[in-house]
Amino acid sequence: MKNILLGVTGGIAAYKSANIVSLLKKKGYNVKVIMTKNATEIITPLTLETLSRERVYVSMWDRTPHFEVEHISLAQWADAVLVAPATYNIVGKIANGIADDMLSTVISATKSPVFFALAMNVNMYENPILLENIEKLKKYNYNFIESDEGFLACNVNAKGRLKNEAEIVEILEKYFEEKETDKYLTGKKILITAGRTEEAIDPVRYLSNRSSGQMGYSLAIAAQKLGAEVILVSGPTELDIPRGIKKFIQVRSAQEMYEAAVKEFETVDIAIACAAVADYKPKTYSTEKIKKKDGDMTIILDRNPDILYEMGKLKKDQFLVGFAAETENIVENALGKLKRKNLDMIVANNAANMQKKTNEILIIKSQEDMKEIPEKEKSQLAYDILKEIKF
Repeated sequence: MKNILLGVTGGIAAYKSANIVSLLKKKGYNVKVIMTKNATEIITPLTLETLSRERVYVSMWDRTPHFEVEHISLAQWADAVLVAPATYNIVGKIANGIADDMLSTVISATKSPVFFALAMNVNMYENPILLENIEKLKKYNYNFIESDEGFLACNVNAKGRLKNEAEIVEILEKYFEEKETDKYLTGKKILITAGRTEEAIDPVRYLSNRSSGQMGYSLAIAAQKLGAEVILVSGPTELDIPRGIKKFIQVRSAQEMYEAAVKEFETVDIAIACAAVADYKPKTYSTEKIKKKDGDMTIILDRNPDILYEMGKLKKDQFLVGFAAETENIVENALGKLKRKNLDMIVANNAANMQKKTNEILIIKSQEDMKEIPEKEKSQLAYDILKEIKF
């Protein structure tokens, strides 16, 4: 069974770590615990030793009969490190390379995945410094379990409460399940379009939409982790280029995306058109900035090429997936697009979820084959979508 190293910090939710240890042990995991000194003021090491049936580690300087370097041996022993509760302090330490106690040293030394289950006062939770530290650590593949809203120790109802212990354990279980199947797409080449397009009016103005690119980039990251060779064709976004993908093609306009996608399509096994492509572009482009004049201005629009429709015409053995971001009649519009564009599958969702980190989707393969996925983070939805691709 997997080895879970639980880090307990000095947040008031530290008392809930006892239930986390108990749940993990009942599911058969091997559990060892590291506590910060502040955590021992809230719950005793003896409690967690009794539940884990293992020695609890607190100080770097504890005398031990073993000859191993403990912070290194623990870092190597763990299949995953779970910090629950994860305070403002521990996140800041790790984000800034500080390793001044047993827990921060082990986290700094481990190559195993680390999960921070956040819990703190709402003002700390919303502090921009914490948000910057979280984004920084995410770039290095650290994982975060968001807090819930609820009654906090500071006597307010707000976000900052440690997520339910059973849900935390469930997140770990799902991670291991996904890891065990992370070669599902080995040997497959996958093309993903992501982000928005921008259609220039003049050198400083353009037509576009609110797409953030998060879903497409999440699909690229997940597909790469599942073993696929990923080609990502991306319009403008504020996102970092996913590490490990085979090829990244930056485009701006719908025409540029069309040319790149069609060129790559014949070389791949799977294509997912997740980009929010502008349907229209200005008929004429002004090489100089258009000056303000009295009265109205009219912009005549031309149709852009339909990238997904063209791939549907070119399709041979490829599995082709489209997206339908709708504001009304979601199922009806998605089914029409599925048939009209010769798709194998379409992912339908409400356009109101653009720019959000979460979404709820409907995966449609036919009138009789629909699967509803409840709201979750787009990084998790990516795996749900990829699992529905059948060869």
